[in-house]
Amino acid sequence: MCGRYALTHKPDEVLGTVGVADFEDDFPPRFNIAPTQPILVVTKADRQPGSNLPERKSLLARWGLIPGWVKDMREFPLLINARSETAIDKASFRAAMRHRRILIPASGFYEWKRPPKEGGVKSQAYWIRPKNGGVIAFAGLMETWASADGSEVDTAAIMTTKANRAIRGIHDRMPVVIRPEDFERWLECKTQEPRQVADLLNPAEDDFFEAIPVSDLVNKVSNMGPEVQKPVAVAALDDKPPKLGKDTSQMSLF
Repeated sequence: MCGRYALTHKPDEVLGTVGVADFEDDFPPRFNIAPTQPILVVTKADRQPGSNLPERKSLLARWGLIPGWVKDMREFPLLINARSETAIDKASFRAAMRHRRILIPASGFYEWKRPPKEGGVKSQAYWIRPKNGGVIAFAGLMETWASADGSEVDTAAIMTTKANRAIRGIHDRMPVVIRPEDFERWLECKTQEPRQVADLLNPAEDDFFEAIPVSDLVNKVSNMGPEVQKPVAVAALDDKPPKLGKDTSQMSLF
C-alpha cells in the first residue's frame, strides 16, 4: 500500500515533468503527505484550438476516494489506495478506471517494514525515492463526490501493484509509477479503455528506487519538515534480532 508520500521538488520541476502550464494553487514543498489531506493531481484537459500539444490541468483533491454513489461520506471507508489488479472489477473504482484516470506527482513515498509479532522490534520506516532523483507520477483515480446540499469534493486514490524485488523486503505492495512517455495514454480515457492501459500497471524496475531508513518522526502527521527524511542507521532488511540468552548485557538488536 501507500499511506504517506512527499512532493518536495520545486514547482517548475513538477510542472516540467507532468506537462502542466501552471498550478491553480500555490503548492509548497510537502514532506509528509497523509490521507484526507489535499493532494496535487493532474488530469486530461480539452485541447486548445490550433494546438498539437497534450493538454493537462492540475487541481487539488482530497486523498481518499469517495465514489459518486455514496450517500454519506462519513459512513464510507477511506479508500486511499486502489489495487491495480482488481480496480476495474470493484464498484468503488470501476467508473474512475474508465473515465477519470489521473497522475499524482511525487518525490517518493514512505513504507514501513513490519516485524513479526513475536520479534519484539518496532516497525521501521523507509523513505523510498528514485535512485536518479526527479519527480515521478503515481497512477491515480479520481471521483467528484456531491453532497446532498450540492457541494462537491474532488477525491483521489493512488493505485498500487505488487512490490518489485527491491521493495519486497519492506512491503509486498508499492505505488504504480507511470513513465513520462506513457502519461498521455494513461490520461486518455476517451479512446483508451482500462484493458488497453493494463500493461502500465506493473511494478517499477528493481533498480528504480532506493530505500532509506528514517526515524519514526514520519509516523506523526504533525511532523511536516525535512527532518522526517533524515537517514538513520538500522540493521539490513534481512537481519533478524538475536535470541536473548541469560546474559544480555553485551547484546544488541542491531
